[in-house]
Amino acid sequence: MTMEVEVDSGEKRLNELGYKQELRREMTLFKTLAISFSTMTLFTGITPLYGSSLQYAGPASLVWGWVVVSFFTWFVGIAMAEICSSFPTTGSLYFWAAHLAGPVWGPLASWCCAWLETIGLIAGIGTQAYAGSQVLQSIILLCTGTNKGGGYFAPRGVFLAMYVGLTVIWAVLNTFALEVIAFIDIISIWWQVIGGLVIVIMLPLVALTTQPASYVFGHFQTAPETTGISSKPYAVILSVLVSQYSLYGYDAAAHLTEETKGADKNGPIAILSSIGIISIFGWAYILALTFSIQNFDYLYDSSNETAGAFVPAQILYDAFHGRYHNSIGAIILLFVIWGSFFFGGLSITTSAARVVYALSRDQGIPFSSIWRKLHPKHKVPANAVWLCAAICILLGLPILKLNVVFTAITSICTIGWVGGYAVPIFARMVMDDKNFKAGPFYLGRARRPVCLVAILWICYTCSVFLLPTYYPIKWDTFNYAPIALGVCLTLVMLWWLLDARKWFKGPVRNIDSQNGKV
Repeated sequence: MTMEVEVDSGEKRLNELGYKQELRREMTLFKTLAISFSTMTLFTGITPLYGSSLQYAGPASLVWGWVVVSFFTWFVGIAMAEICSSFPTTGSLYFWAAHLAGPVWGPLASWCCAWLETIGLIAGIGTQAYAGSQVLQSIILLCTGTNKGGGYFAPRGVFLAMYVGLTVIWAVLNTFALEVIAFIDIISIWWQVIGGLVIVIMLPLVALTTQPASYVFGHFQTAPETTGISSKPYAVILSVLVSQYSLYGYDAAAHLTEETKGADKNGPIAILSSIGIISIFGWAYILALTFSIQNFDYLYDSSNETAGAFVPAQILYDAFHGRYHNSIGAIILLFVIWGSFFFGGLSITTSAARVVYALSRDQGIPFSSIWRKLHPKHKVPANAVWLCAAICILLGLPILKLNVVFTAITSICTIGWVGGYAVPIFARMVMDDKNFKAGPFYLGRARRPVCLVAILWICYTCSVFLLPTYYPIKWDTFNYAPIALGVCLTLVMLWWLLDARKWFKGPVRNIDSQNGKV
């Protein structure tokens, strides 16, 4: 008597969609949530942009901006969770776009979505490497005696070496087994949760004085003499960028759905849980930093202990040095923050390589045959990993000359990543519901209003990241993102119009038979 093997519900749906199971399906909900959470990361969005956002309009708009952005992020997350439930595939966003847009518009929709997502994720590795190097720069400075005590402040060349070093380490780790990364991501979720709780609780307790609630929740001030921005609405818009940059990345769960057990149910749960956890934790982290400010103006003074280069490091230093007269506590907490950049970069490298692999599997990248090769032993897309790392290193080269590299990489990352969300959500909004095979998570009649709010929010987010962040505009303060993105997307669309539209059909099935609707 033969025993029938029970097929996982996610794998069954994958087969219906025309794909055979190639990647190992080993991830549990907890592991998927860990990877999703560590891609969003508590510290990595808020920490590098906290100082500039606080400077634009003071604490109140920063604190309340997070609440507003969290609210609208739920609409995007809910719209994506419904689609993820129906399409549990690794190509995720771009696969969704192809199927939801239908046979006529599907190839163009998946083309736009895939390229936006690829650009966003590769720039995302750069944001983690840059911010990780920034924290490392502050740790070295405090360890060697602070800026006032003759400490070592890494110059641009050393900073670039740190940036390249981090990128290469993540690529090496990603070339080896998935189990290693899944294990590191489990460490990561505990690192972020325990480290986050320690900082959020400890920092206001250690600080000798804390700001009153009226200051944190109600104080508004612009800094036109530093930023050149005197318009209050414009200052508020720029001060909310930190929240918009921090609250995305929850699609990481969708990239891993072919490797997750019961992905049609667990994928949506992981997406929504990530948003919930990060909304609450992120707000607590912002409040802890803001309540612990000792002297607002001193934070930005280039002669202070951290050379005015990194505001969160100065807040930590002031708190610990004020109470204990040394900087050991600040260095330990900075190391905790640095660890989360390390884990975040590792996760984003995993996601970027998976998207490049899925796109090259469908012949959507030049020299696809090279990038879609899996490592014979470890079954990971090793060539795709190194392609992502190489492009990320090229993105970082302007560090040697320019002051606004992080602004530009952050903008490219956010617009690419969040812009990629818009394509499948828009397709889902306009399609006929009878053509949609709902998964366990289904919105029903609510889908159109939810999708509309999500689309409008994404359009707003992408447009504000193209704005200049300092005035007057000079070569070293100019936000290069519009030019970089413009050139990149123009080339991609020209390739589509001149050649790719003739042969690119979107996701290529690797199972011939197809059952039921998609």
